[in-house]
Amino acid sequence: MPATDKSILTRLYFVAGVLVIFAGAVLFKLVSIQYVDGEKYMALAETRTTKMFTIAPNRGNLYSDDGSLLATSVSKYTIRFDAVTVSDADFKENVKPLSDALAKLFGKTSSHYQQILRKAKQNRNRYTLIARNLDYSEYMAVKQFPLFKKGPFKGGLIIEQKTKREHPLGKIAERSVGYERVDENGYHTKVGMEGAFSEYLSGVEGQRLKQKIAKNQWKPIGTDNIVEPKDGYDVYSTIDINIQDIAHHALLGQLERYKADHGTVIVMETETGEVKAIANLGRTEEGKYYERLNYAIGESHEPGSTFKLMNLVAALEDKVADTSSVIDTEKGSWKLYRHRIKDTKRGGHGKISVSKAFEVSSNIAFAKMIHNGYKDNPEKYVNRLMSMGLHKELGLPVKGEGVPVIRYPGDQGWSGLSLAQMAYGYEVSLTPLQTLAFYNAIANGGELIRPRLIKEVKEWNKSIKKFDKEVLNSAICSKETASKVRQLLKDVVEKEHGTGHGMYSNNFSMAGKTGTTQTNYVSKDKDKYEYISSFAGYFPADDPKYSCIVVIHKPDKSVGYYGADVSGPVFKSVAQKVYAASPLIDEIDMKEGFGNGLEKAYQGYFAYMQKEYSKVPNLLGMSGMDAVSILENLGIEVEVKGNGKVFRQSISKGTDIKQVKKIVLELS
Repeated sequence: MPATDKSILTRLYFVAGVLVIFAGAVLFKLVSIQYVDGEKYMALAETRTTKMFTIAPNRGNLYSDDGSLLATSVSKYTIRFDAVTVSDADFKENVKPLSDALAKLFGKTSSHYQQILRKAKQNRNRYTLIARNLDYSEYMAVKQFPLFKKGPFKGGLIIEQKTKREHPLGKIAERSVGYERVDENGYHTKVGMEGAFSEYLSGVEGQRLKQKIAKNQWKPIGTDNIVEPKDGYDVYSTIDINIQDIAHHALLGQLERYKADHGTVIVMETETGEVKAIANLGRTEEGKYYERLNYAIGESHEPGSTFKLMNLVAALEDKVADTSSVIDTEKGSWKLYRHRIKDTKRGGHGKISVSKAFEVSSNIAFAKMIHNGYKDNPEKYVNRLMSMGLHKELGLPVKGEGVPVIRYPGDQGWSGLSLAQMAYGYEVSLTPLQTLAFYNAIANGGELIRPRLIKEVKEWNKSIKKFDKEVLNSAICSKETASKVRQLLKDVVEKEHGTGHGMYSNNFSMAGKTGTTQTNYVSKDKDKYEYISSFAGYFPADDPKYSCIVVIHKPDKSVGYYGADVSGPVFKSVAQKVYAASPLIDEIDMKEGFGNGLEKAYQGYFAYMQKEYSKVPNLLGMSGMDAVSILENLGIEVEVKGNGKVFRQSISKGTDIKQVKKIVLELS
């Protein structure tokens, strides 16, 4: 055989061998896939076409102390159409009546919906949008429309549900009500009561299987969830919506008058520590005010003369001075080392008693009393403040409580001036709520109570957990000391020369202390000085029912900045209107009407709800919690029998709501 032929034959054998090896490899792989890795690849294919999605539960309602809604969840539904699962015969028979029904419900033409549906069928679209943001009654109506009533497979009906959080009070108490949000990275932001009590409100997620039908489009499989979500519990707060409304509008009016940067008002029930109102308003660049930050809880600042109460209690307890002790305020200026302390009254107050010094808020008298009384043992002074809990946070469930600052001798920043400076509220720092808690303790005869924002957690009418009064310190001082300083707090308002006398009223009694704190005082330019104006106290003066603090930051100096002028009127307005709305005394002469913001907010909310539900919705199959929430929002009395989902309602769907007073729901 010629050499050339041998060469060709060799090459043919080589190619044939390679092909045999390749075929063997293919056969081996096929066998491997089929019998060895088959389950693995089937599972992989399954995960690429189906996926388990979490279902957010309905968040529980947040209520005020009388059961009025502060925050509630409203379900919204999106309707889509899967044209592939519907047979040609069913589509041809139902497309016209379905379009007619959609047109009647949503106010568009039948031809509009026929065009959408026919185009989806022609293009074999599996995710055509029909309508979004439907309320529950509209969603239930759509489910009964021709073709759609055949369900997700034969009828092509795709339903997507989302929950929207509503706040019936609108902007009032917005920051205190708060929110909980999750960003794209899974980071939770928890604000206010919504965030603090999320463990009760949030519920438990469910699961649902969905099938991938297009890029980033997933269709629910079947009509039932794999795991049903568990709705959140309802939380009943301590907030009184009427007092909240009063506090909000009293603060807003004063902020606008003084063009202040921001401010806060807190009203607390003296005996229980229940916070009845907490308003926080900050100024925008346009000069408008909104609930920007929770200043009441989170903003720690030098309290100024409101801290004189703490110093007076310390001095009385340590026998450093008594209310009758006389102190020389000289001529309104006292030099300590290289620093000069001044009183606001030109020429000074002369020689005055400690009680008079508190009444007129003399810086010199308090600086001398504390400096001279504790200079040989400053640790004794700070230890007394700490024994009253002034260095500790209140331990609130709401996140972001400001940290109090009470320096100890030897700490950074402590100097020979510290005792004198702390005597009138500098070199210390407290939040408004921490200051109020102390004043509330004095009103209680010395019992320090943790401020409380929540009363109870419920599931329907079943109590899950109750939150009772928490005593932080049964006696921050003796009963004798508490009685003495209560009289002096009363004198501040009632005595002619008291710094709060401008607030005095013959009709109702108040007690408290003014405070004016200078900020930016390190600057040598007096034009850059700014102020914090405060008033803290309680009412009625002799039998305190409520304690209250008002703090306003950076009022326009050309209009005014003293605590008595800026914050005092807010305190008086709150006390006056709360008196009038409460059976505290027999009669109050009211010269000012109540703010109408709360009424408008609720009218707007219920007008929205009435627009959504002018007739009784079909509640069958709905969770009991959602059904009750909808009916109560409509002002309908509800009686519930059983647990679970609604299987019978005493008033049929479509009944005019105006004719309905009560509905009985039977659950199973």
